[in-house]
Amino acid sequence: MATKQQRLCVNEADGEAGYARNSAIQSAAQNWMKPAIEEAVIGLLNLKSTDVPNSMVIADLGCSAGPNALALVSMAVDAVLHHRHAAQHDQGPLEVRVLLNDLPDNDFNDVAKRLVSFQQSAQSSGLLLTAGIVPGSFYKRLFPSNFLDLIVSSNSLHWISEVPKELRSNMIPLYDEDEGLRRARRPLVIQAYHEQFRKDFTLFLKLRAQELVPGGRMVVSMLGTRDYLCITPWDIIIIPLNDMASRGLISREMLDRFYVPMYGPSDTELREIIQDEGSFEINEMQVHQVDKTLVVPNTLARAMRAVFEPMIVQHFGLSSDSMDEFVRTLEQQLTPASPYHTYLVGDRVFVSASLTRRF
Repeated sequence: MATKQQRLCVNEADGEAGYARNSAIQSAAQNWMKPAIEEAVIGLLNLKSTDVPNSMVIADLGCSAGPNALALVSMAVDAVLHHRHAAQHDQGPLEVRVLLNDLPDNDFNDVAKRLVSFQQSAQSSGLLLTAGIVPGSFYKRLFPSNFLDLIVSSNSLHWISEVPKELRSNMIPLYDEDEGLRRARRPLVIQAYHEQFRKDFTLFLKLRAQELVPGGRMVVSMLGTRDYLCITPWDIIIIPLNDMASRGLISREMLDRFYVPMYGPSDTELREIIQDEGSFEINEMQVHQVDKTLVVPNTLARAMRAVFEPMIVQHFGLSSDSMDEFVRTLEQQLTPASPYHTYLVGDRVFVSASLTRRF
């Protein structure tokens, strides 16, 4: 019997539990990318000679919805405008094409509405800005060869293409009820995710190298971890779900078959993969620690609901009341007095990289 495909999307943008109201951490991660995006845009504009069409094509991969959907491309467009304003001579009209990508279940209705006002604002500043939506996985080709000038991506590349097959085939759960077995298996589980991430991110780099023009730029940021920690992004939802299973609120059998296709690399891991793949020069890599003011229990628990509710509901068939209980459980476990606090909060970081496609 075929397994139902896992639903990967955040809650629709609007509403109390929607992504738009519960994505402050993701917004902070985007703001850290601004200097790198501005530097990439200036580098690209300086590369373009007078006989090259006066245009730039920018793609955001994993744009999601809500106000964050246009944040990165807005930074890029603002950098274009600032650079042209600073120039002391007429450079002629400039056309900017903005392409927004995410998986088909994304709330593209929200994105389309935001694009209208974004285009109007850019055009009032003297840019001819066209925009498009490109649904699909970024682990496949999305654009023609030598087409894009700049790729940006935030809060997306920690999502891998699939759960490691060896975990499913050997029925190894992410969180064993038995603590001794859980501790013994955890390094094997993390290693399986590491290998899947390496495979996926290597493919991602190869595909983007084909789509970018020679000398094209890419600025990406994703959830990560410190080299010395064994904390994974899925701890933060598996641990409260385990508590709910212990209280009989969800099925233990169903929990043992629940996997999250997500991995947070260290900057060392990311650097090694980029260097081994070979298509890109590394301009800069940074590690940003999540602001502690953004990981207060209520804020973080609601943010996790906004991100993971569609996946959890699809697998467990939970009601809205059960998701309210998930938020309450996680909120309690996020308090400093909780024995789970270190695993759930830990030293959460975002890892970012600014890259140039080799000529």
